[in-house]
Amino acid sequence: MTTKAAFTPEEWTTVIEGPTSAGMMVVTASRGGTFRETFAMSKAYAEARSEHGQSELLDQIVSTRPKADHTRAHSPEEMREHALALIREAVGLVAAKATPQELEDYRKFVLTVADKVAAAHREDGQDVSSPEADAIAAITSALHES
Repeated sequence: MTTKAAFTPEEWTTVIEGPTSAGMMVVTASRGGTFRETFAMSKAYAEARSEHGQSELLDQIVSTRPKADHTRAHSPEEMREHALALIREAVGLVAAKATPQELEDYRKFVLTVADKVAAAHREDGQDVSSPEADAIAAITSALHES
């Protein structure tokens, strides 16, 4: 079982920022619902905490207060590219230090956060807007590029 101790402090920060970066990427993909979407991200963490014991690495990630990358982006495109780069880096770190099952659990959690955020607010009569679906597709791709 992999734990926080397997990572340097900088690596750990990257790993724990992966899920919130995915969530924020979806939040900013389209207008409206910011409060509901942010609440949905917190709820995803709470639900993951309730599944305690299935993955020690994931338990440590969700027991930490969700951290957001505070890099200032000058445009939505720049924020999106930075978030995707952070997600790729985080997955690479987990892939290098964790078991294949822990890697899959991490990928699943990041995607769960993104999906819950997207579904938190109906836009234009849709559960998930087209920009949100595009963001989720990009996140899914980034999660499997390592």
